[in-house]
Amino acid sequence: MKVTAYKTRLFKEGGNLPLFIKKHLPALKEGTIVAVSSKVAGLWESNTAALSRKEEIIKKESDFYLKTSLCYFTVKDGMAMTNAGVDESNIKGKLSLLPKRPYKTAEVLRTELKKIYGVKKLGVILTDSMILPLRAGVISAAVAYAGFKGVKDYRGKGDIFGRKLKMTMVNVADTLAACAGLLMGEGKEKKPFAVIEDAPVIFCAKQKEGEIRYPLKDDLYYPFFKPYLKKK
Repeated sequence: MKVTAYKTRLFKEGGNLPLFIKKHLPALKEGTIVAVSSKVAGLWESNTAALSRKEEIIKKESDFYLKTSLCYFTVKDGMAMTNAGVDESNIKGKLSLLPKRPYKTAEVLRTELKKIYGVKKLGVILTDSMILPLRAGVISAAVAYAGFKGVKDYRGKGDIFGRKLKMTMVNVADTLAACAGLLMGEGKEKKPFAVIEDAPVIFCAKQKEGEIRYPLKDDLYYPFFKPYLKKK
């Protein structure tokens, strides 16, 4: 598998994202995946807000929220993240928000890129930085994706000794997002998208939205944060 991040000029709010990618990526091979920063995708849709509304917007964007010493711990669209994806880094004088309907945005972008590059097998991932429990630093994860199956299910299959696996599933979408995010960076790299080639994925015309979401009450960490979660 090969991952390449592309340095670009600054993407402006309301700009044409598919053409922006085309300008910096003249050709795209069949069977590749394009990982794009969700911040750029949000700017494409002009989904921004005034800095003065930060706390209000975080609460509005969250399904659950809890204020901590560092930030708001939030749950949004089945994802645990900081500040519901509301961010003020790498944007001047405003807050950037996630796309309003991330999976629709990913599919629209995929459709446009397929037309531009004349390919049939193409995946798109919208990435954002998230924090894993008890781990230092951030890791990129998939806010949404399109064009491939996001989960590889091993349940009911045997391991190397023939023991049937009962719970194991591999989160393909987040794993690929993490690979791309490592090269795209979090600071002043100006690498808002990456191309993933030869990824071990199953391409499909329509993936199941929500397949990487895990039921909140069944989640491993639910007993720890349950007492503190505030529902809107």
